[in-house]
Amino acid sequence: MAADADGSKYFVREIEKNNGCALKLKQCYLGDVGCVVWDAAIVLAKYLETKQFYDPSRGVNVWAGRSVVELGAGTGVVGLMAATLGAQVTVTDLEDLQTLLRVNIQENQALISSGSITAKVLKWGEDVSEFLPPPHYVLMADCIYYEQSIVPLVESLKLLSGPETCIICCYEQRTEGVNPKVERQFFELLREHFSCEEIPTDRQDPEFSSPDIHILHIRRKV
Repeated sequence: MAADADGSKYFVREIEKNNGCALKLKQCYLGDVGCVVWDAAIVLAKYLETKQFYDPSRGVNVWAGRSVVELGAGTGVVGLMAATLGAQVTVTDLEDLQTLLRVNIQENQALISSGSITAKVLKWGEDVSEFLPPPHYVLMADCIYYEQSIVPLVESLKLLSGPETCIICCYEQRTEGVNPKVERQFFELLREHFSCEEIPTDRQDPEFSSPDIHILHIRRKV
């Protein structure tokens, strides 16, 4: 654990990339859901590095030059991974998480050579015109947990995605409390406008995957 110059408001979590470099993510000791690196975010970040997307030995890089928007970015780990792989990334979250996002972008800037990353405020369900034309990819990790945010979240996905957009959603299935109901509502609403494909474990990172954590590719119905 690393203490910061400002006392010890943050502690650092390292996520190793396949090339041996590590993303360093500051998390807050105190705070709500956006302040820590959740397991689903790590599973999704490592999925972006799997050979189907990124295999330098075969000259494969799906992310190079692609536009990516991450929703509910929290600490920014998923968007940062995409940026280090060459994507043009906008990480979004609420106003009170912008400082943490900017700190983490600054901290990992040296790992980003051909890609780029900027942090912006986006409240689900509100105007997305500054994020258009639709990005190639929308990324979201563990965004399905508040009942009142389901409708605005799906609204944002509809507003952001064009016919070519692939939404990659990673979430941890939780069985306690209101979670199963919230998940069910989200997918019922989603399926009115989108089709979902679940990604089998053998296409995920062999080390960073879990039976409770699901990755879906989601696309607008034509």
